[in-house]
Amino acid sequence: MPSLVFDINLGAESLQLVYQGRANRILVKSRDGRSISVPAHHFRPFVSHSGVQGSFALEFSSRGELLSLRRLT
Repeated sequence: MPSLVFDINLGAESLQLVYQGRANRILVKSRDGRSISVPAHHFRPFVSHSGVQGSFALEFSSRGELLSLRRLT
């Protein structure tokens, strides 16, 4: 199963765009340099008062479908 690892530091102010309906995807860059556009709702379990921070692994199918998103740190 293909996977990508990325680090994110998204402040609460940036997440306001998601909750206001003005954004529905979050663009992140993997550690190997690839850009990934992830539907914002996948980050909901990881949101704190300060936003979303940490390292994550994204696993996807060979067709590019998101299978899982999990926090590494």
